[in-house]
Amino acid sequence: MKHAITIFLLAIISVNNFSCKKSDTINGLPSISSDNNKAVGASANELLSAASFTSVKIEIQYMPGFAPDAAALNNITSFLNSLINKPSGITIVQSQISASGKTVLSLNDIATVEKNNRTVYTSGSQLGVYFLFTDGSYTDANVLGLAYRNTSMCVLGKTIHDNSGAIGQASRTKLESTVLEHELGHILGLVDVGTVMQTNHKDAAHGSHCNNTNCLMYYASETTDVLGFLITGSIPPLDANCKADLKANGGK
Repeated sequence: MKHAITIFLLAIISVNNFSCKKSDTINGLPSISSDNNKAVGASANELLSAASFTSVKIEIQYMPGFAPDAAALNNITSFLNSLINKPSGITIVQSQISASGKTVLSLNDIATVEKNNRTVYTSGSQLGVYFLFTDGSYTDANVLGLAYRNTSMCVLGKTIHDNSGAIGQASRTKLESTVLEHELGHILGLVDVGTVMQTNHKDAAHGSHCNNTNCLMYYASETTDVLGFLITGSIPPLDANCKADLKANGGK
């Protein structure tokens, strides 16, 4: 199932039937290391608890002109520190990669860039996570970001730049932070995609999203409705139900 995230954030959570075998592909995507080639949400407990992995290393690769906002990266570090048990810490590394050469990118294009450039994978006691910031839009022009594997996410940098930072628009920090945190919420297993609900709060009409209109994981966070809200409002938080789910699956 796919959740194309329209103009606000998230994700094509498309893939809870991903195979974890190295030789397989996910919905026809190019295969990567087996530990990082699973369904969205498949590594939720590994990310949340310290039982298997004591640290997380996030690799962020960006195309020229679309480096991530520094304050947004601080925000996601704080966000994760408040939710996951990683006694050896969270590390973020960044690097610039080549331009895509395309104005529109498909999911296969994004996954191919990852395969050709990603260097941080899960190894030993460290779990590897990957974010790609692109210089093109997605095949659905309203999409701002997507989660497509257990540790793989993409931020459509150009679309974010086009919808933030100017007069009458939300700040880039707030919009980018919201997209990043929402996508991270999905790989942490929200909602009901790898992290079991303690209380039923799934919005059945909109896939793996929360039914609380004030929650970070509410589906409308993916729509243009959020853009207006972020001009004066704050980054939406996770609600009590989402936090309870994460805690029950090994989180704080």
